[in-house]
This record gives sequence, structure tokens and C-alpha cells, in this order.
Amino acid sequence: MLNDRIEAPWLAAFEQTLGLCGLVAGDSVAILSETQSREILLQLAELALVRMGCYAFHVRIPTPPSEAPVPVRSTGASKALQHAGPAISALAGSTLVLDCTVEGLLHAAELPQILQAGARVLMVSNEHPEILTRLAPDPALTPKVKAATKLCKQASKMLVTSEAGTDLTIDIKGAPTAGVWGYTDRPGTLAHWPAGVVVCFPNQGTANGTLVLDVGDINLTFKRYLERPVTLTIENDFVTQIDGQGTDAELMRRYWAAWNDKNAYAVSHVGFGMNPKARYEALTMYDQRDTNGTELRAFAGNFLFSTGANEFAGRYTEGHFDLPVRNCTIHLDEHCVIKRGQLQGDIA
Repeated sequence: MLNDRIEAPWLAAFEQTLGLCGLVAGDSVAILSETQSREILLQLAELALVRMGCYAFHVRIPTPPSEAPVPVRSTGASKALQHAGPAISALAGSTLVLDCTVEGLLHAAELPQILQAGARVLMVSNEHPEILTRLAPDPALTPKVKAATKLCKQASKMLVTSEAGTDLTIDIKGAPTAGVWGYTDRPGTLAHWPAGVVVCFPNQGTANGTLVLDVGDINLTFKRYLERPVTLTIENDFVTQIDGQGTDAELMRRYWAAWNDKNAYAVSHVGFGMNPKARYEALTMYDQRDTNGTELRAFAGNFLFSTGANEFAGRYTEGHFDLPVRNCTIHLDEHCVIKRGQLQGDIA
């Protein structure tokens, strides 16, 4: 889109999504932002909430300086709150927090305090509103994501293979698992928009094997489709070898090494996309500043492999890769949920 002005379909998408969150007139909703937040999202959020009769208020915090040795995007762990007690109290006391920070609160240290107080959080990904509108939550997807989440929670092992050479085994028995369908209507829960993904956070020492990132797979940290294959060797959760020729492998080796942090090489979460409205080719259609790439995490049938922070395994780092991989076959124990990049059975 050429102009960031309020458009009727964008406002309607915000009203629809907030309505799915169960808001009613009189509910208090905090719009959390920072000085680098996308301004038009704040305007759309405020207008939608006012039209719905909610009490909307803003919590806006200066974006803190980055201390990282490299550019950082999409960690899902915003540092904007900086443990500021009054701001956290305001958020925790609201019915819903509309999270419009750049990085999002998904893994933020302050999130548990907000959720435990009963507030629910909808993380609005830092996308152009045209993307959010096109990927507004569809309640028809919800039961399928819930079913896939249940399959993951019941399984002991995730096996991922591909004709490109991937052969990766992850022990997911008891692993914290989350399915996200784009809205949240229960106190103390979190969702993000766009959505349509299921992810598991494996415990320590549970992932082993080889992951081949083939030509056309996606490195969302760089917002780039791979032009040459990259092979990752994974031993007891950690990427121990990065093989490949050309720019893609070189960029990954340099970025990982720059952190000088072993935990940056560790598995964060594994899962798969389920949203039939999310498009693989979308990354070609937007300037980098206009998309955070959440759509690519959610397109149906991708294997989503991520490295970096995993609080459930006791690992913390800002170094992070999100890598949607195509054409994989995924088994949960003996149950095939994805075959060569296509969702199977009841979750298709």
C-alpha cells in the first residue's frame, strides 16, 4: 500500500478481531506501544475500541536502546517495559492488553505478571495493516489448531524428514505446547495476530539430527528466501555445524558467531503452520519495513524451526532465527500430520 491512512477495511478487521476476543462495552483495554511502534496500528486500535464502547487507554514507553552486537528483529521478547511497576500494574489491571510493541511480549520477562493478574494479551504483529486485514482470524480455523495442539501434547516424539535430506528427531514428551488461532477470549491467556501455528518448546537435550534448508526455504531473521541450500547439524539441542556454499550459509555463520553466545545456537521451538490464507510468496510483495514475516511462519504445511531463547529449557538469548521449511513430512509418534508440506487428515 502506498499511503498509511485509515482505510475502512483495516478498521473493520480490528473490530472483528477484538470482537472475537470477547470484548464488550465498558471493558478496559490497554494499548501498549513504544516510540518506534507502527503509528497506524495504534490509531486503528483506538478507533476500533472506541466504536465498540470499550474504555481504551495508552501505555506508551520510549523504545530502549539496543545493546546487541548485530541488528535484532523478531525476538518476541520486547524489552520496552523494563520492569516498570506502574506500567505493568496498568496492563495487569485491564481486561485486554493490545500489544503493539515492535518485538511483542511473547517471551518478555514481564508477561507472566500481566497474565497471572487475569489480563489477556493480544499481540499485534508489527505488520502493515493490509497484511493484518488479509489474515484476520477465522473462527473456522480454531478447532483445527486446537486439534493439532492436542496431538502435539499427546505425542512423545516429533520426526521431521524431507527429500532434501532433513532427518530430525525431537523428544516432545511433556514439552510446553501452544496453538495460536489469532484471538484470545479467556483471562490469563495470550494470542498473536496473524496466527495459525502450533509450536512446542522442547526440554533440554531433546533435539538431534539434520535440518536441510533447501532453495526457496525462508530465513525470516533476514527476510530472505534461500538461494542455495544450508545444512544444519543439531546435537542435543544445539546447532553444531553449518554447511553450505554461498551467501545464505555465510550470512548465518556470521550472524550466529557475532552473538558469542552458545544459547543463540540452541533450539527455541518447533512446530508447523496451519493458516490457509497465509501465503508463502508474500515476502516478495512488501518492503522489509512493512512486514515482520508472521505470515510466513503460519502458511499451511511449513515446518517452523526456531533457534534462540527457550525459557522452558532455561536458555535466554536475543540471538534468534525463525526458519519456515517447506516440503517436510512430520510425524507425531506414528501419526503423520504433514506429508511433503501438506497438512493431513482432520487438521487439513
